[in-house]
Amino acid sequence: MFGALVIAAKDLRQRFRDRSALILGFVAPVAVAALMSFAFSGVESFHANIALVDNDRGQIASALRGALTGPELSDVLTIREASDDAAARRMVDDGDAGAGLIIPAGFSAAAVGDRPIGLRVLGDPDEPLQAQVARAVADAYVAQLNADRLAVHTALAAGVPESRGAELAAAVAKLQSPESVQAQPTGYRQLRTASYYAPAMGIMFVLFAIGFTARSYFAEQRTGTLERIGAAPLTRGVVLLGKSLAAFVYSVVSLSTLAIVSSLAFGAEWGPPVPAFALILAMSAVLVALTALVVATARTERQAEGLATIVTFVLLLLGGNFVLLSQAPETLRRLALLTPNGWALRGFTDLATGAGATSAIVPVLVMLGMAAVLGAIAAIVGRGRLT
Repeated sequence: MFGALVIAAKDLRQRFRDRSALILGFVAPVAVAALMSFAFSGVESFHANIALVDNDRGQIASALRGALTGPELSDVLTIREASDDAAARRMVDDGDAGAGLIIPAGFSAAAVGDRPIGLRVLGDPDEPLQAQVARAVADAYVAQLNADRLAVHTALAAGVPESRGAELAAAVAKLQSPESVQAQPTGYRQLRTASYYAPAMGIMFVLFAIGFTARSYFAEQRTGTLERIGAAPLTRGVVLLGKSLAAFVYSVVSLSTLAIVSSLAFGAEWGPPVPAFALILAMSAVLVALTALVVATARTERQAEGLATIVTFVLLLLGGNFVLLSQAPETLRRLALLTPNGWALRGFTDLATGAGATSAIVPVLVMLGMAAVLGAIAAIVGRGRLT
């Protein structure tokens, strides 16, 4: 065991003296995570700019304008007044508004009568979500008006004197439809892109260490270093163990550094320190097992480099390192659970959104199980070569 520690220390000294290893392990993950976070930061929040045209100027139209400009919707909507339909269309076409909402003339009169009522929505093909929001607001308001009218007419049909129609309308106007949605706290935070892409990019770059360590092993074999080590009372299995320990420490230090820097620099949430560090340790253990499997399977330095590249990019593509798994197709979300990095990202995502520390238990156990299985396979495959 002492020999493995000596070899691990030697490999770590070489790695930390290598500028490319420092860039891949520490500089690049922070830089790429920051770029990814800034590039996708727009998905964290939504705000719609809606051009409003009031061709009615009636009481019901004024109530609608008041609802749209009220404090309840101020975080979601910005209403921009337009003089007429053409002005609203120009605002949408010029990008000054993402959608337009037109209150037609006679809207208030229709709302208290028997005629059909409706609102017009102008949409921008480049801002479909804003048009959907405007349409949803219009549909909700018209549905509420129709419910109010139905309640009043039902009461009048049941025998309430028509002289009390205004009183009924005022009472009904204070009601809300049974299916109306109200915001309620859930106890969970919204997932920020920085909180997802910081661990995703960190895991991506530490996976590149598989190829680095495998190439190092075969390079030492090619240059005769392993033969000289063989003169000592050390087996090649001990050599591989030492190199695996070096990869483990490198991965832990890289991910831990990224967690600290990304949290301080751009507010990434990695969760409570203990479960987050457990996820880092488990992912690093899988990295060691994958490295051992590549070394045990390959016969040459070139084969090791090719296998490491294939393993790394298959895991990255399936594990969700390049795309938010919550927005990915169902098939990709299922395939991600077959990868260790997919489980690691699941654990970090749960912690980042406010889940309890126990939410990391299953991902950690699954990754440790994967590490054990991969390590056992590597031991069986390489038994004849590493003795």
